[in-house]
Amino acid sequence: MSMKPIRAAIAGALLVLSGCSFTDQALVPSLAGEQGTTAASPSTSNQTASATAVTTTTTAAPSSNPQQLNSGNFQPSGVTPGQPTGTLVGKKVEDLRGDLTRLQTSVADENNQLQQLRNQAITNANNYHSTVAAIESKLQVGTTKGNPILVAQWNQAQTQLEAVNTDLGRMNSLANEVASNAALASYLLEATRAAFGISGAVDEDHRQLAILEDETNRTTVLVDRLLTELTEDVSRQTNYLASERSNLNTLALAVNNGELYGQSFSARNYAPAMAPAMPPGSGIATGRPLVVIRFDRDNPDYEQALFAAVSATLDRRPNAAFDLVAVAPAAGTPAQISLNTNNARRSADKVMRSLTSMGLSPDRVSLSTMTSQTAQTNEVHLYVR
Repeated sequence: MSMKPIRAAIAGALLVLSGCSFTDQALVPSLAGEQGTTAASPSTSNQTASATAVTTTTTAAPSSNPQQLNSGNFQPSGVTPGQPTGTLVGKKVEDLRGDLTRLQTSVADENNQLQQLRNQAITNANNYHSTVAAIESKLQVGTTKGNPILVAQWNQAQTQLEAVNTDLGRMNSLANEVASNAALASYLLEATRAAFGISGAVDEDHRQLAILEDETNRTTVLVDRLLTELTEDVSRQTNYLASERSNLNTLALAVNNGELYGQSFSARNYAPAMAPAMPPGSGIATGRPLVVIRFDRDNPDYEQALFAAVSATLDRRPNAAFDLVAVAPAAGTPAQISLNTNNARRSADKVMRSLTSMGLSPDRVSLSTMTSQTAQTNEVHLYVR
């Protein structure tokens, strides 16, 4: 089935959907309840279509490629040996030369650690993406809800992503060590230059000092470049992990329901808003909900179509926010209306959790409650503002 029916329904329709729930931070498949009847009711004609009219297979959105790390190799060139001159300045040159040698040894060790961490991080990321690709391939062709094989693969992917997080922690520790060496390199360069002003030197002292100054300066530049690339790697790795954790949450939701969704909403890049943000409730004022979910049965199956609707909206309006409204029937006694309102609010909370699991930031969704004379059962409406 193509995406055209779903996109047409999104543009001018109320999607009446059904689905099941997801537990955040853990992949605990919920197998209770049968799939309910699904229908689309275009707002322009008020006609009702069959369940198959909005059933669609979502094309897999590729998971983020393994993070691209820098490739610089920072190997010190060594320190030129010198001969003692017997002067006070000559002794100072020997001390500075020894300090520079120890610094370069430390930098060489840190460079080796960085190369190993980069290789390890890329290997762990590749392993993670291979597992995710296997899960998405199975979801693409169709599978059962909470397939235990996919659950096990998801847990494996989570472990592999934590290995990438461990690599990040080691990179952070290494960055602190390199920063200390950068400060030491700057100090040695200043001390070497200051040694030219010490009295009692012979020509050989100044010749050796000039060589030492050049080598210390090159070492300082090398350490600065090492720290710059390492800092960039840490930043990229941090962003990568945040994105993939959100994608993994969305993938857990897909495994739970046996349906492939796509990339987490949080993985998208949102451009700065060009106009002031509209206040909560402004979407409700349009009177045209993007999605209507009827909770006329236990565990309605709504998440696949909800993901498609929100995804299409964000494609057109990357800075869109949403109003989520729990709608309860206004008919009956005050006690019955109160009970319906509480039940509708719980249903809206469930949809809110679904949107959060899909990667939509909670600060982009306002949640409210209302009653309706026309509603026959508890409903949840999603508006765009």
